[in-house]
Amino acid sequence: MVRFSFAGHAFAALPQGALFWPARRALIVADLHFEKASWFAAGGQMLPPYDSMATLADLSALVVATDPREIWCLGDSFHDSAGCERLPTAARATLAALTARHRWVWITGNHDRDLVDRCGGEVMAEAEVDGVILRHEADPADPRAELSGHFHPKLRLTVRGRRVARRCFVATERKLILPAFGALTGGLDADHPEIVRAVGAPAQALIALDDRLLRFPLAA
Repeated sequence: MVRFSFAGHAFAALPQGALFWPARRALIVADLHFEKASWFAAGGQMLPPYDSMATLADLSALVVATDPREIWCLGDSFHDSAGCERLPTAARATLAALTARHRWVWITGNHDRDLVDRCGGEVMAEAEVDGVILRHEADPADPRAELSGHFHPKLRLTVRGRRVARRCFVATERKLILPAFGALTGGLDADHPEIVRAVGAPAQALIALDDRLLRFPLAA
């Protein structure tokens, strides 16, 4: 867990692609995309149906490690608004136990904007927490400090002659985009024009390791 400053607050970037807010004991994740595989299966594209349990296992381990009081999910937590209803029994039980033990907030996104409270927790379009806006997609016209998701940023690098991709945070002085946490999610290049447009310049890609935070400037 590597701490850094954003908008006057201390946060910690986690290698798993989550954010921890120590002063609030808040764990923040984005783009879980629960039940993405079952959504594709309904359209005839069969994928291994284990994505929700894999994501929940990773999230549960992070909850144990950080002991949060609050958990904020920044939109597209379900691949569609009916995803909660399709959760396998074991996944539903795991999620219900998590939402019952913590203050849990679902920020709605473009995939689950019609989400209703069927898996526990609170449902909001966006929230302002200690002067920081939590929403799904960055608003380039909003000058306030903001945490968001939506773009699934990844940084692609050439290391020892091989191309590698790592999920990353994208940050400017007032905006911070989280990577996708879900097990079955792709990624958009961190320097993609849509990401740069959303956060402004100068922007950095941040990759969290166990003991340090790597920063890579992004071209405007």
